[in-house]
Amino acid sequence: MKILKIEFQNINSLKGAHEIDFTGSPFTASSLFAITGPTGSGKSTILDVISLALFNQVPRLGKITKNEILNKGAILTRNQKEAWARITYESKTGIFASHWSISTNRNNKLRDYEMQLFDLASEKALDLKKSDVPAKNEELIGLNYDQFIKSVLLAQGEFAQFLRAKKDERGELLEKITGTGIYRQLGIKAFQKKKEVSSEIEKEQQEIEVHQKNLLQEEDLNTFSKELSEKTKNCEPLEAEVKKLEQNIRLKNDIKERNLDLQKVLRQKEEAKKSLAEFEDQHGQALKKHEKIQLFGEELRTWQNLNREIKGLQDDIAIIVNGEKRTEEQMTDCLGQIRKFVQKNVAAADIEAEIHTFSSSVRELQQQRDAKRSSYGSLQREFDTEVREIPFQLNGDIEQSELKLLELQKMIQLEVDNLSPRLSEINLADPISEKNRLRRDLEQARKAERQSEKISQASGELKKLQAEKAEIQPFLEKLPKELELEQSNADTLKERLEKLQLKKENENLRKTLEEHRTHLQKGDPCPLCGALEHPFAEDLPEREDGLQEEIQETSRLLSAKQQEIAGTKTSLNHYERRFESVHKSEKEKISELESLKGHFEEEFGDLKIAYETDWSRIVAKFDGKISALEKYEAENRKLKAIAAGLPLLADLKKVLQEGKEIKKHLDQLYTGKNIDADCRDLQNKWTGFLHQKTSLQKQQKDLEQKQGLKKSQLKDLEIKLQSKIEKEGYREIQQALAGLLPEQRAAELRKKKETLNNETSRIESVEKTLISQLQKLQENEPQSSLEDLIKEIEEKKNTLSGWNKECEELRRILFNDQNTKRKINEIETGLKEKKQKIRRWELLNQLIGDSTGKKFNDFAQDLSLSQLLQLANVRLKDLSDRYRIGKPEGDEDDSLVAIDDHMGGQRRSVKTLSGGETFILSLSMALALSDLASKNVEIDSLFIDEGFGTLDPETLDQTLDTLEKLQAESSKTIGIISHVDSLKERITTQVKLKRNGQGYSSLEVSG
Repeated sequence: MKILKIEFQNINSLKGAHEIDFTGSPFTASSLFAITGPTGSGKSTILDVISLALFNQVPRLGKITKNEILNKGAILTRNQKEAWARITYESKTGIFASHWSISTNRNNKLRDYEMQLFDLASEKALDLKKSDVPAKNEELIGLNYDQFIKSVLLAQGEFAQFLRAKKDERGELLEKITGTGIYRQLGIKAFQKKKEVSSEIEKEQQEIEVHQKNLLQEEDLNTFSKELSEKTKNCEPLEAEVKKLEQNIRLKNDIKERNLDLQKVLRQKEEAKKSLAEFEDQHGQALKKHEKIQLFGEELRTWQNLNREIKGLQDDIAIIVNGEKRTEEQMTDCLGQIRKFVQKNVAAADIEAEIHTFSSSVRELQQQRDAKRSSYGSLQREFDTEVREIPFQLNGDIEQSELKLLELQKMIQLEVDNLSPRLSEINLADPISEKNRLRRDLEQARKAERQSEKISQASGELKKLQAEKAEIQPFLEKLPKELELEQSNADTLKERLEKLQLKKENENLRKTLEEHRTHLQKGDPCPLCGALEHPFAEDLPEREDGLQEEIQETSRLLSAKQQEIAGTKTSLNHYERRFESVHKSEKEKISELESLKGHFEEEFGDLKIAYETDWSRIVAKFDGKISALEKYEAENRKLKAIAAGLPLLADLKKVLQEGKEIKKHLDQLYTGKNIDADCRDLQNKWTGFLHQKTSLQKQQKDLEQKQGLKKSQLKDLEIKLQSKIEKEGYREIQQALAGLLPEQRAAELRKKKETLNNETSRIESVEKTLISQLQKLQENEPQSSLEDLIKEIEEKKNTLSGWNKECEELRRILFNDQNTKRKINEIETGLKEKKQKIRRWELLNQLIGDSTGKKFNDFAQDLSLSQLLQLANVRLKDLSDRYRIGKPEGDEDDSLVAIDDHMGGQRRSVKTLSGGETFILSLSMALALSDLASKNVEIDSLFIDEGFGTLDPETLDQTLDTLEKLQAESSKTIGIISHVDSLKERITTQVKLKRNGQGYSSLEVSG
């Protein structure tokens, strides 16, 4: 993963838009750069922008939300309404741009943040929710947020604290730095799980003990079983006696119920006889009379109906006569309406002919009027068709419209006359061909314009490559000379070192004798020869005690010079590779430019215009000619339309005048809307009255004939009935009719009498049945009274209930004992299975579990520390060949130890190191963590924060040499964040931050 570009606006103190492009100059010449500026100028803000745009988190605040920004006043620059951050990066799958933004609405209220991810290959945004963008970046980069900030954003200050920490504190810091707190949680979980399953087993074992305490002793169990058997046998005879008594009590109750039912039936029998007697008193006589008259009852009813019908016919005849009078009056009114309508005194017999003649005259005038309307409409449509090219529409005044049209004709002719000079080079006799030619020329000009832009773009890119090549050339000329000079100086130092080392060896050979000579004193015997005089011990040359220091100094200078040579070689290799790449790109661009120019000459040579010409002006010229020609054609079409429309206006005036005259004559004769409907309505109205009059006359005649027939039938029936009613004792027919009951009433009375007789018979039958049942029950009736039986059964039931309770108690005791045994067996079976299952949890707890998770965490952190120290020592070897980092042993201090290879592998606590030495070790640890976190992902961008101010100039140079070597070997982009002034001299590529006052800062890239 490599960061290609950082862009942002209004983040923290950096107001406005800013950009750091690692794909352009000066970063292409040197990928090691410094981020410099005073404290509080916003150096760490650049790191915040990276993590914010990728993961919506920053190391100092965590996850960013709208409320976080409002509450802490972070991210959004003071007094600004929007902020955004954008990171363009390259991963294994392509180049992507991750964008984060936030802004305020119209009411200055902060909206929620937005995030998008763009695939720059397709130049499209991926279809993701804003909450899914960080996860997608994690997938593309191969690192989550915690891994990213440990692999890319290196803060060595944490490791300086880590180096000096005691063992327990170091474990906590390592857990925080590496993010391996999961091992502590696993240890706690293992302990808790074992405790949980163990508590379940203990609980069940306690439950078994409780159940065992409730079990019966064997002796008590046998006693209870024997007692239950004896009591059960004693209950059986008593239960039989209770059942017999229950049967006798039921028999006594049945006899009692039957006696009560019999008394009730006897009462019902008396009430039924009484109801029948009352019916005979009230309705018996009338029903008998009805039965006698019923023999000729139908004839009496017929007589009654004939009288009613004759009366009804008389009423209908009176209604018909009144209707005939009203019809005559309506016919007189209708005749007056017809005469007024046809404007003529018409006789009743001639109404139909006169109405027909009138309607024909009106229809003829209407047809003439409609014909004129049709002619006017056709002429108007033809006029509208002819003048459709011009913005003109007829109004009600034809003459006024004609004047407007003539005025419009003059204006258009003037416009045509003005256009003609601009089209002098065009054959206006054939405008279509000329327009097609101009369009072809326009298309060619546009193609030439696009081709010219490609040539200009290629030329610009070529100039950039040539400029970059010119920038690199001085380095290629200067660096070999510097390298040769540095190599010469290194050879001199090496030769000097060899001489000094040879001198040191010779001195060592003479060292023993010379040391003895220096210790000889006059008068003391020589330990070798015993002489008291020591002439060779006098005037000895002074000892060169500074030789070892001179060797070490020369060795240091040689090492520094070799590192300087390595740095120069690295820079030279970088510039040579870059020069070769730029030179290759230059050749390709020259070839591309020549190809584009050749293609331009081949395709657009006929235009005889150079590619450097302002093609936009030529395109505009062709566009203007086409527009003028199209306007000329449109104006000519309008003139033709006006010429065709003027004659049609004259015809419209003539038709309109003739139509007005016809309308005037028609309005004098008829002003209605539908002459046929009006005539038809009057004709139908008159005809309807005639038919109505005829119909009423016929109805009156029919009713009078029907009335005469009914009267004749009535007379014959009265003669026939008179003899019959006299036989039954009646003098008049009306009197006999009064004795005849309505048929429905007579049927109701007959049905009621039959119901009363049936009810009396049913009650007598029930009485016989009850007497028979009672006699059978009394045959088996016991001698004892019901009260004695009830008292006896209660006594026996009480005795039986006591015995049953004793038996039930015994059964309950035995059942509970059996149930308890069953529960104990079930629990023991389950415990056996559970103990087998929890064996793995017990084993896991023994290995890694404890209440705080310390056991497994210490083990895991020791492994992590060993791996981290191994990687750190690899990095430390590049920074310094003197030290290695190791873990404390035996009685050593809890803090990590520095192994000094220059002092024969001497071990000492890192607490004794200087600030610069501590920085070197902590930087190697930070680089090692980056290697550890990104072991499966290639990281090509690193940012190192804090600590460079603690280094002396020599160590600072050595550290920077190592970082330059790291950058050259891996092509990484490495940024160093510091306010150390000496960095500005060594690292020329810089991102400078300056405070501008009022809490704002500015950013500048230089190199």
